[in-house]
Amino acid sequence: MGKLEGRVILVTGAARGQGAAEARLFAAEGARVVLTDVLDGQGEALAAELGPDAAAYVHLDVGAEDDWAAAVAAAKALFGKIDGLVNNAGVLRFNELVNTPLEEFETVVRVNQVGAFLGMRAVVPELAAAGGGTIVNTASYVALSGMAFLTAYAATKAAVVGMTRVAAMELAGRGIRVNAMCPGAVDTAMTNPALLDPGAGPAVPADAAEAPQAAEAADGLYRKLVPLARIGRPEEVARLALFLSCDDSSYITGQPFVIDGGWLAGVSVL
Repeated sequence: MGKLEGRVILVTGAARGQGAAEARLFAAEGARVVLTDVLDGQGEALAAELGPDAAAYVHLDVGAEDDWAAAVAAAKALFGKIDGLVNNAGVLRFNELVNTPLEEFETVVRVNQVGAFLGMRAVVPELAAAGGGTIVNTASYVALSGMAFLTAYAATKAAVVGMTRVAAMELAGRGIRVNAMCPGAVDTAMTNPALLDPGAGPAVPADAAEAPQAAEAADGLYRKLVPLARIGRPEEVARLALFLSCDDSSYITGQPFVIDGGWLAGVSVL
């Protein structure tokens, strides 16, 4: 029996990258997964791969309140309940503080911060009705340590950690555990535009012709900065999401879990 047998988990940003890895692992562990994203073609393809008994795709713009209501209703119609949420959807923009347009800042806030807030608020009644459940919010290494050119992103991820702690306190009495993951660099399209599918649109502004060179430079950077000397893999973050969504973490709530290859531990002089 899988660790999520009989549970229904909604995963945002599930069409590719970290969200897709989480969806695949959750399905393998017995969950029925509601895949949500704005990348409809890729989301539908993943749902078909996993099969109708394990997964279904629902369009969801996480910053839109009405979309959340529709996604929750669809999940209940498809699988009868919701036992867990993984707030994975996110966007990343690089810019200096003084050069960041308000529109860009608000775009990042809408997806990363408002999206997590709306998601938690939308699923809590369903989790409570199911007798309890889990919420896993995706924050970031930069929620706990500054990084140049990431004002908007860092601000939203720090907010996610704060919301996680408050939600955990408020919801413990309803049997709902809320935790956050704080990944460092993970090898997905968000950090490596070379992984983007044609026509999917960039996660970060980049010249497509320069993407392979940028990826190679980034790999060298991580070898120097990260004690484990490499970038993380989506499957590794998915295993942490699984831990926080199953009974293995039954006495854990309100915590940010760093998964960064040791990056936050300090700076190597070697």
